[in-house]
Amino acid sequence: MREGVEWAVHCCIDLSWVSPDRPVPAARLAAFHDLPTAYLNKQLNALGRAGIVSSRSGPRGGFRLGRKPQEISLMDVVTAIDGAAQGFRCTGIRLDGPAGAVAGRAGRRTGCAVERSFREAELDWRRRLAARSVADLAEAVRRADPAAPGRVRRWFDQHGPA
Repeated sequence: MREGVEWAVHCCIDLSWVSPDRPVPAARLAAFHDLPTAYLNKQLNALGRAGIVSSRSGPRGGFRLGRKPQEISLMDVVTAIDGAAQGFRCTGIRLDGPAGAVAGRAGRRTGCAVERSFREAELDWRRRLAARSVADLAEAVRRADPAAPGRVRRWFDQHGPA
């Protein structure tokens, strides 16, 4: 996963704690996490194309969640930022060169145990991320640091639009 996934998840948590009536500019989100605004803006736009956030332009514009936090899975965020392509790509090397001769006909008729193992692990990973929402993660952060939501809201209130 690219670092943009981490950035996007943190921004979704932040936006879940800020009033939905108040869009937050990309520059403010970037400043809050000390990130480059231009790159974070690309991640936020990817979230926008996926319907995870919505944006409003203009002096009072910015980003807000496009759906309720409990309706946004972590897999939604990963897919929006990194795409839906599978992580493991089997190229079939077990059937190339001397390995192919060793595998013989049986190797061509049976599936690859390596590919199967990676696909099963990735499916489990995707299911777990799909089962966790931004709201779940925001709650886990709040449990670890009960004052976090209030601090986030105060920071954005004090630092207004970019």
